[in-house]
Amino acid sequence: MPSSAWNVRGIVFTALFAAVFIVFSMIKLTLWGPVPFTLQNLAIMLAGGLLGARYGFASIMLVVGLTALGLPLLHGEGGWSLIAGRTGGFIWMFPVSALLIGWFSRKIRGHGLAAYILLVLVMEVFGSLLLYVSGVPWFAHVMGYTLAKSLSLAAYPFMLPDFLKALAAAGIVLSVRKYMPGFSVDRSARSAGAERNTYIAPGS
Repeated sequence: MPSSAWNVRGIVFTALFAAVFIVFSMIKLTLWGPVPFTLQNLAIMLAGGLLGARYGFASIMLVVGLTALGLPLLHGEGGWSLIAGRTGGFIWMFPVSALLIGWFSRKIRGHGLAAYILLVLVMEVFGSLLLYVSGVPWFAHVMGYTLAKSLSLAAYPFMLPDFLKALAAAGIVLSVRKYMPGFSVDRSARSAGAERNTYIAPGS
């Protein structure tokens, strides 16, 4: 298939997952403290896992960039005040999270239990824990809190929900990616040379 066709598909799917990211960010619950519970990182896990590194990064970066320019795309808010606000450290990391999820996910082939466990680990590490690395210290800086208090408000309450999202995202990616048009597992990876750089889960 011509590369231009894949480019068109890439643009279409980038826009689609950008829209999914926006919709998921609108689902917001403030149950404790100043950091709301959303499905944003579930959308990031799906974008990276299904589109791969390049298009996954592009879909999330598109939303973050437009939000920085003032469009109210992240849970109905936008502008530099949001990007530099208390949750800014999480927002900056969103595109990087999608990129890393995409890169590692496409190295995992197969559809068995081992592949699922590996995908859960990828989703959890890069779709949840990585976000805390930049998000929590920035939250502490903006709010003037200690690191311990920031962890109690912006990390600990979200760890179990994030793990459940990782479980769900890995299951969805494993079930759906074989129907995706060549993004998450590049068909060229079926060649003998590419297979040497791709992890094939045992029993898959």
